[in-house]
Amino acid sequence: MPGPSTELVQQLYRTPPDRFVAARDAAVADARRAGDPTTARQLARLRRPTVAAWLVNLLAIRRPELVADLVELADELRTAQRELRGPRLRELSAQRRAVVGALVAEVRKLAAAEPDAPPGGRLPLAEVEATLNAAFSDAEVAEQVRAGRLLRAASYAGFGEVPRPQLRLVTGDDEEPEEERPARRPGAQRGRPEPATGKDRAASRTDRGASRPDRATSRTDRAAERAEQAERAAQRAARAERVRQRRALDRELALAQADQERVEAELTEATGQERDGAAVLDGIEAELAELERRRAVAEQDLSRAKLARRAAERAVSAARRRAGEVEAAIEALAAEEGDAAGGAGAAD
Repeated sequence: MPGPSTELVQQLYRTPPDRFVAARDAAVADARRAGDPTTARQLARLRRPTVAAWLVNLLAIRRPELVADLVELADELRTAQRELRGPRLRELSAQRRAVVGALVAEVRKLAAAEPDAPPGGRLPLAEVEATLNAAFSDAEVAEQVRAGRLLRAASYAGFGEVPRPQLRLVTGDDEEPEEERPARRPGAQRGRPEPATGKDRAASRTDRGASRPDRATSRTDRAAERAEQAERAAQRAARAERVRQRRALDRELALAQADQERVEAELTEATGQERDGAAVLDGIEAELAELERRRAVAEQDLSRAKLARRAAERAVSAARRRAGEVEAAIEALAAEEGDAAGGAGAAD
């Protein structure tokens, strides 16, 4: 189906935000003049990104190999977080800090090469850094970063992508569901004979021999009672098993919470180290900027000194040449005076 080319879309998202709307509208007008209303509609739906999102898009478009490395490392980090692998998680977290720092530095360089980019001191690098960190925890953000079509900066308030299992803790006195409760045998109720009335008791006393309980019925009642006792024992065993399972799950939950607290502490420490490193880097970059300024001033002073030296050399050459000419004139005058003195002595 027709639509805007990938190159055209990337060109628009490389455009600084303050010129994005004008560039998009011009592309829409070109598509309409070319008789392509589908491309025009799709281009018109493109939205202007924020400055931070534009910087991330610029990174994805200019340096796709670096963003591909970020996405791959993010997948590995999320896997380690889900499996709670401590050593691997620490290793990948160190790599994450290094990768994010390198990408932020690369964003700074790319922005410096753009003629219409904001000055380095006004770049929203903190939002860029937050977006890159969010890509490590959110696969959807990572895909948006990779595609280079981010509209706004992203952030992630949680830690990782650790799934929480759907567990139900069953207590020992929980009531069993109706469908799980074992059905009682019909004969179980017959184990407890109904209380006899006064008339029945009198009849029993008058004709005790004729009204003796049938032995087969008594055996059936005793079997039903034993079955009921076995059923109650099975229910007690099931409750005991649920209690055991609950305690095991409690222990597992305690271990998982301890691991979560540990890795969150590592995250806090890593975030502090990253923040300190960023502050050190900003200080070094400020010193470099000052050194560059002093270097430019020194180069200007050196250039002026070279010009002054060359002018002085020319002046010295001219003075030497003038002195030579004067000395020659003096020697010529002395020679003339000598000749004149010689002629006068001869005349005497």
